[in-house]
Amino acid sequence: MTAEIDAGATRGPGRPREPATDARILAAALRLMAQGGYVRMSMEAVAAEAGVTKPTIYRRYTSKIQLALAAIVAFCDQDPPRSSGATRADLVAQLRHLRRALGRPYGMALLGTVLAEEHETPELLASFREYLVHPRRTAVRAILERARAHGELPAGADLTLAINMLIGAYYAQYLAGEPFADDWAERVADQALASIGWAGTG
Repeated sequence: MTAEIDAGATRGPGRPREPATDARILAAALRLMAQGGYVRMSMEAVAAEAGVTKPTIYRRYTSKIQLALAAIVAFCDQDPPRSSGATRADLVAQLRHLRRALGRPYGMALLGTVLAEEHETPELLASFREYLVHPRRTAVRAILERARAHGELPAGADLTLAINMLIGAYYAQYLAGEPFADDWAERVADQALASIGWAGTG
């Protein structure tokens, strides 16, 4: 990544930062970036949207890319679900967590923005992958590897394929414009586990 996300080290002495102001700035940047793209987002527009001055923003973020990256990190920063030790239950919890994360306002719009900007501003997609995509894939893989270690999955089970099925199911359903059933996460988990020979019960 070519930009430093945390601008705290560059901030000089003065009044302490206000968390509410920080949150408004990041939320404004996220909305504007999701609605119009990174190129159209400006520090002036973010300041107006957040109800602050441009110097207030520049005291926190010295560049637009730094602000955009911080907004993505803030969007992705959600507490992961706790492990129950049960394979199916933990996969269902991960799928519900992913759905809540991307189902928030501007969630999929933000993804569209970072994909569209990949060639001009690859840092955005890299940040989205680092803070949202990779942690969820890692968590799902850990669940499946634990199941394999406990004998619930065959030694040769294709875990990467299962991960793609589990996580990709959300994007496929969203793009199809089909509503999510209440038991969507359970059904996806069951199908993915069945495809790799799960022999567990919970």
